Amino acid sequence: MDRVIIEERYRFVPPYRGTVWPTLFRALAPWQARRKYGIGEVRCFGVEHLRASLSAGHGILLTPNHCRPSDPLIVGRLAQEASTLLFIIASWHLFKQSRFAAWYLRRAGAFSIYREGLDKQALKSAVEILSQATRPLVIFPEGVVSRANDRLETFMEGTSFIIRSAAKRMAKERPDGKVVVHPVAIRYFFHGDIDATLTPVLSRIEQRLSWAPQDRLPLDQRIVKLGSALMALKEIEYLGEPQSGDLRPRLRRTIQAILEPTEAEWLGGREPPTDDVVARVKRLRARILPGMIEGETSAAERARRWQQLADLYLAQQMSHYSPGYIFETRAPERKLETVERFEEDLTDRATVHRPMSAAIQVGEAIEVRHPPNAARDNDPLIGELRNRIDEMLAALADRRPPAG
Repeated sequence: MDRVIIEERYRFVPPYRGTVWPTLFRALAPWQARRKYGIGEVRCFGVEHLRASLSAGHGILLTPNHCRPSDPLIVGRLAQEASTLLFIIASWHLFKQSRFAAWYLRRAGAFSIYREGLDKQALKSAVEILSQATRPLVIFPEGVVSRANDRLETFMEGTSFIIRSAAKRMAKERPDGKVVVHPVAIRYFFHGDIDATLTPVLSRIEQRLSWAPQDRLPLDQRIVKLGSALMALKEIEYLGEPQSGDLRPRLRRTIQAILEPTEAEWLGGREPPTDDVVARVKRLRARILPGMIEGETSAAERARRWQQLADLYLAQQMSHYSPGYIFETRAPERKLETVERFEEDLTDRATVHRPMSAAIQVGEAIEVRHPPNAARDNDPLIGELRNRIDEMLAALADRRPPAG
């Protein structure tokens, strides 16, 4: 799980209000993207929409898709283009990787949110930033990195709450002010030889499975064969034997076999309020972790709960796989992402592949009104955001830079 779960009491990391460090780190974002993730050119489109909202003094929320760990740096490049600084909501576990990470992330504009419970301090800070229109706020509404370059996951419920709460506060404190949301789409392009890039990674994974290298197979077939083997291993582990048939129901059965016993134990057999795996995993973590953090468990019980948390993480990762993903288009990024998922799920690390570029598109502002036109649990704003981002992701496919 690579320290996604932190077994200690949560402490809120507040926004850093200074400007010197954020300005410096904004300037360094393109260099960091190139050095750490192999991303060279970053092209920005629709920046005029953001500039117009900044000039008008609106409270601004940016909602990018979250397909790769490099996304915050790409958003930093957008901030540089728009001549603004940003605040970004980031999972608390990122601040716990090292002391330097905590120091750097905060000064780069990030503040923490606790994914394993209700974080009132983070929500309050987000609402204040938007209602005071100090800087644009960035929320990745999918909540987790999907490694899906052109497909959105379910949006987390907190996004709607923050937007509507900020609009309510703005209407009370600054009746002439506005809170607006700009949908943002990020898409990546791989520019290398996809076969030469992925062959050594696939060979390492095959060796891990005690296979001889399957290099006689075409790349697509090799990826599918390896994915089928990894699926069968998990079916043996959780279902007792490998299953047959279409991959989609097999994935669902395995995920259910992981989640349902844990939900029966921790939620008293109540039906989950949603089919979304990420939301179900979050709900279970919020039940399992408190006793561990407070030191109320024996060593054996602590080990058992850690195993449950590892299983939940696996279920969440499995939910991001889409059968047939690499065959739906000829885009090399889909093959890249699939193999990256294999490697990450096996080792908690994914090889950085070069060279890559990125394109980021800012959509037109959507004004958030208060009171809303619909109930909170059926907010049309979230549907509009998803539709706009989907459309922009599709349009960015046509902006692939020419070869060479």
